[in-house]
Amino acid sequence: MTRPTGHMLVAGTEIAGKGAGIRAVDPATGQTLEPEFGHGSPADVDRACTAAEEAFPVYRAAPRNDRAALLDRIADNIDALNETLVERAHSESGLPKARLTGEVGRTTGQLRMFASLVRQGDLEAPRVDPSPAADGSRSRPDIRQRRIPLGPVAVFGASNFPLAFSVAGGDTTSALAAGCPVVVKAHDAHPGTCELVARAVTRAVTELDMPAGTFSMLFGSGPELGTALVTDPRIQAVGFTGSRSGGLALLAAAQSRPRPIPVFAEMSSTNPVFLLPNALAERAGDIATGFVGSLTSGAGQFCTNPGLVVAVDGPELREFLSAAADSVAASEPSTMLTPDIAHAYADRLGELAAHPSVEELARGTGTDRPNTCRPALLATDAGEFLADESLHQEVFGACSLVVRCRDAEQLREVARNLEGQLTATVHAATADHPEAAALLPLLERCAGRVLFDGWPTGVQVGHAMVHGGPFPATSDSRGTSVGTLAVERFLRPVAYQDVPEALLPDSVAPGNPEQLWRRVDGEPGRH
Repeated sequence: MTRPTGHMLVAGTEIAGKGAGIRAVDPATGQTLEPEFGHGSPADVDRACTAAEEAFPVYRAAPRNDRAALLDRIADNIDALNETLVERAHSESGLPKARLTGEVGRTTGQLRMFASLVRQGDLEAPRVDPSPAADGSRSRPDIRQRRIPLGPVAVFGASNFPLAFSVAGGDTTSALAAGCPVVVKAHDAHPGTCELVARAVTRAVTELDMPAGTFSMLFGSGPELGTALVTDPRIQAVGFTGSRSGGLALLAAAQSRPRPIPVFAEMSSTNPVFLLPNALAERAGDIATGFVGSLTSGAGQFCTNPGLVVAVDGPELREFLSAAADSVAASEPSTMLTPDIAHAYADRLGELAAHPSVEELARGTGTDRPNTCRPALLATDAGEFLADESLHQEVFGACSLVVRCRDAEQLREVARNLEGQLTATVHAATADHPEAAALLPLLERCAGRVLFDGWPTGVQVGHAMVHGGPFPATSDSRGTSVGTLAVERFLRPVAYQDVPEALLPDSVAPGNPEQLWRRVDGEPGRH
């Protein structure tokens, strides 16, 4: 199927939603796109969750090479759709085709990366404390530990990444890698893209003879279908990328259950950038160029957009601000993802610019095109910023607020009082390293990723990446939604004490039949 039909995919079956009908809108033109997609009902949620629960014991027990093959096949099926997928996603999001082509590669790349991780066989992280101890010095129970999948997972697609954080994005991929069936609530902003990807996943499930309930995709509103999905007793964890209000609503619903479940929600971040004096003295113009490029990329619709700049006031900062303001003023507006997002950006920017302590330094060029983001650079003093929490709130789009500090101590005070962040960036020259050393522990406490002399936009998918952080950047700072560490969100440890050898899982069995990397009596190795 190369064109969307308006159907949901529930355990391999096409279903037409009977609820409110929605159509995607091309934000660049305002044109409504076909077909219509009907929202699902509580009965559809029940059907998807029932299928996921039935699939779970079979899917979790599938040989790891089979689960890895599923991830690889999903990637192959998405790659086969490349041109069709890019065209539809472009129409539904207004994002450039080159960006979307890269996002297809990121999506399939992370699927294959997780497939490789599953094949390596260390997801269970087995630990063995045999009885007696290795040195024979004491008697104790025989205890063996491994990690097991939580159960069916609900995933909510994001608006700003219609592929890499959507139906087959990082949350879905890491949950499937862990051994968890997935029920996705697709995003209404790009339903056609979601359906095409869901068909690629469903086809892979069928082709590799996995249980049909391993994957389902539904359409529906967050307050209704989304809440029904999160509160279904068979769902055991939630992955979400989106607004703070949406994430908090799902978190509240999950915590209100008779048996609460974890919600891994990536929500809000201003991603502060700290410009230290000697770095500004050496390269203020270059820093300004890089900053504006990061700020305006993708109309500022990255969760790692640099929405806050913090620096000590002085001639070095003024040189940076002059160059950055000139660049912002020359920046052309870009199409935003949806009309609602464009309206929200304009409203929030208007509120911030009208604040009595905020100065507007520059605004990008205007346009008659609909649903665009006009870049903006604003400034305030650190004292005002520290006194008013409203100045700390994210503006989703190409807007950044500069906080002028009187000295290094006030700059550190700003760092101490920041909300949780996905990223914190420092630009420092060698002469700034003593100040950077004092700043770094503060940034470790407030951010999931600290970077030097770069820009936070562009999140590398790898083994060491952290895309997370303290609240409200995420609802749980112990995990990441990007990189192979993301799989740990959907696993939990189980210990087996004095279980008969014949009943032990292979990963913790005597003799290590799968030759896995294990920790035995505290010593790592394949033993």
